[in-house]
Amino acid sequence: MGIFQNLTGWHAIIILVVILLLFGAAKLPALAKSVGQSMKIFKNEIKTGAEEDAKPQAEPMQNSSQASPPANPTEQHPKP
Repeated sequence: MGIFQNLTGWHAIIILVVILLLFGAAKLPALAKSVGQSMKIFKNEIKTGAEEDAKPQAEPMQNSSQASPPANPTEQHPKP
């Protein structure tokens, strides 16, 4: 969060004024709701990602291109 370390009250006021000018007062509640929902989804994804990383892997995924050879070698190359 290095960008926000030097943010003061004046910076926040200027940012809010710019947002107000860009979106208008009528659209701000919908914008705030949208941002809130996006943040909620983002936090849930981070939480589930951390939980999946914490789970031990039972076995590595097998690559489908390295399939086991057939039990009967004659099935692979039929006789002419």
